[in-house]
Amino acid sequence: MIIRTAKPDDLEALLKLSAIAPPGMTSMPCDTETWEKKLQLVSDSIARQPQEEQESVYLLVLEDPSNNTIVGTAGMISGVGNTRPFYNYKISKEVKTSPDINIKRSSNLLNLVNDYTGATELNSLFLMPKYRRNGAGQFLSRCRFAFMNDFPERFDDVVFAEIRGWLDENEDSPFWDHLGQKFFKLPFHKADFISSVNGSQFISDLMPRFPVYLELLPQEAIEVIGRAHRDAAPAQRLLEKEGFNYKGAVDIFDAGPIIECDRSKIHSIQNMTTARIKSIKSSVSDSNESPLCIVSNRNLSEYRLITSCIKNSIAEEITITAHDAKMLNVDIGSEVQMLQMRH
Repeated sequence: MIIRTAKPDDLEALLKLSAIAPPGMTSMPCDTETWEKKLQLVSDSIARQPQEEQESVYLLVLEDPSNNTIVGTAGMISGVGNTRPFYNYKISKEVKTSPDINIKRSSNLLNLVNDYTGATELNSLFLMPKYRRNGAGQFLSRCRFAFMNDFPERFDDVVFAEIRGWLDENEDSPFWDHLGQKFFKLPFHKADFISSVNGSQFISDLMPRFPVYLELLPQEAIEVIGRAHRDAAPAQRLLEKEGFNYKGAVDIFDAGPIIECDRSKIHSIQNMTTARIKSIKSSVSDSNESPLCIVSNRNLSEYRLITSCIKNSIAEEITITAHDAKMLNVDIGSEVQMLQMRH
């Protein structure tokens, strides 16, 4: 398996993936025009120098070289909210006391905020069900941290991910039905789709700015706030292993948890090493006893990652096989980055 940057030629393959992705994945709408724009943004973001106050989009795809089929995606957006507003709810507490009647009351509030403006978002993590084995999900999730560490100047210090929120048996959001629906008069999936295709300006236009008191919502809406969708829980656990935490921020549509971590404290980034290729051989001895590593070629314009058994993976110089060198498009003297896979 190989991971590389997405290209405009991947349009049809990505549309097919979108067709089987769950409806809550708003970063992967099954819409040709949206994908065309996104792939162009990816190309533009890679081609230009990083700039402050500008949103950049990066998308990596997992390809099965046996049939040249794209089977998974993993994305990143840097400078979130710089191009179009990015909203979320932040839970806070309000305490009021009346000494005259000796009553103290605590209320929970949802505040509409732009706290993540300028930060880096992880998104578009999707893997075809039949490939969810042999560490492919881990490879796909952690490749984003390799990319960030290879090109740190392109990313903010704060990294976050919106986890899909809990939906009922009809794939409707109890949170949206009892809050957003009241103001937008749109079903959950339509509002979600509009946001993914046209952006969230309509939220700024129509959503009231005053805080929402949770005590005014029904219990079924309150219970799903900060709760991940059953299918998104594995992705959340992968990120929690990296040091990501939930700090009371939730998605405005389905109230899914937003988890975050300082980029320098992400475990994968802390454990990466770099080395130069000393030699290339037809095979490397004792490969079965060597650790399986994620290996990147550190080449932005033709970025590639593979998994490979690397002997002496913490050394400054390494030997790799001719097959791996071809997959990575590297040669003797090339610098690579490595990260050991978890068992």
